Amino acid sequence: MHSRSVLGAALVLLATAAVAEERPVLTVYTYDSFVSDWGPGPEIERRFEARCGCDLRLVAAGDGAEILSRLRLEGARSDADIALGLDSNLIAEAQATGLFAPHGMNPALDLPVAWHDPVFLPYDWGYFAFVYDTTRLAEPPASFEELADAPADLKIVIQDPRSSTPGLGLLMWVQKLHGDRAPELWRRLAPHILTVTPGWSEAYGLFLEGEAEMVLSYTTSPSYHRIAENDDTKRAAIFREGHLMQVEVAGMLAGTDQPELAKAFLDFMLGEDFQSVIPTTNWMYPARMPAAGLPEGFDASLPASAALFIDPAEAPALKAAALPAWLEALGR
Repeated sequence: MHSRSVLGAALVLLATAAVAEERPVLTVYTYDSFVSDWGPGPEIERRFEARCGCDLRLVAAGDGAEILSRLRLEGARSDADIALGLDSNLIAEAQATGLFAPHGMNPALDLPVAWHDPVFLPYDWGYFAFVYDTTRLAEPPASFEELADAPADLKIVIQDPRSSTPGLGLLMWVQKLHGDRAPELWRRLAPHILTVTPGWSEAYGLFLEGEAEMVLSYTTSPSYHRIAENDDTKRAAIFREGHLMQVEVAGMLAGTDQPELAKAFLDFMLGEDFQSVIPTTNWMYPARMPAAGLPEGFDASLPASAALFIDPAEAPALKAAALPAWLEALGR
C-alpha cells in the first residue's frame, strides 16, 4: 500500500508539472516598485492569470530608462513580451529601436491630453513634484527659483535621468520651463542636492528616513500616506510655473512568441480589473477612470493651467540639450 501511495503521489506531481508546462508564459519587464508586495503587480498577476490560463511573469528590470537599456542589450533575444513602465519622454527612443510592434487598438482614455500612439498604450499618468514633510518644512518653495534661493541647509533628493523616469522628468521639466537658462539654474540647485539615486525607491526611502527635506516624486504621492497610513504630513509643493505631466506606457515587443496573449494583456490593462488597482497601489491617476472613481482622500488633479506636457517626438532633442548641462552642474 505504501509503494502504491508513493507512486500515486508521484503521478499527481508529474501531471501537475505537465499542466504547468503547457500553460503559456507571458513575460513583462517592468520597474521594481510595480512588482513589490505593496505595488500593483501581485494583484494584477492574480487577476490576469484567472482569466488567461497562462503564467504571467512580471520581471523587475529597473526604472523605465533601465528597462529600455536592457531591451537594447538583449535585442531580438529578449524573453520580454511586453515592456511596462516606459513613459512619454522615452517613447521616441523606444520606437527608434525597432523592437516594438503596433498594438492595433483605439481605446477611449481619460487623459488631459489627446493620445493616438500606434505602438504604446498608457496605463496611468501623473505630475512630477517635490514632496515634503510639513513637520520639517513649514513653507516649501513655490517655484524652481525659490528652491534655488532656499537656505543652504534645505536638501533635496533626486534621481538620475540616465536610469530613472522621474529623474528624466525633472531634467525635462527644468529644460521646458527655463530653456537656455537651465544650466544656470542647475548650478544654483546643485548645493541643495543631497544625492542622486539610480531610481525612485532609493530616493523616496532616503526622504522617509529624514535624510532630506524634499524628494522628487509625484503630486499624488501624499495620497499614499493619507490613505494607507492616515498621515497627512506629507505634501506636494505646488510650483507656480506648472508641473510636467508624465504618461506611463506599455508596449508589445515585436519579437514576442505570444502576440495574441500580449494583445490580450494590453486589452486587460485598460479594463476595470487593472485600472481599479492603480490608484491605491501605484498611486497615480488611471488611464481609464474606474467605475468607482478615485478613492476618498486621493489628491485631486491639477488645473489644466498648471499642466505641462512634452510631445514625445520633441523629447529626444530636449534631453540632448539638457543632459550635458545637468552633468556639468553636478560634476558627474
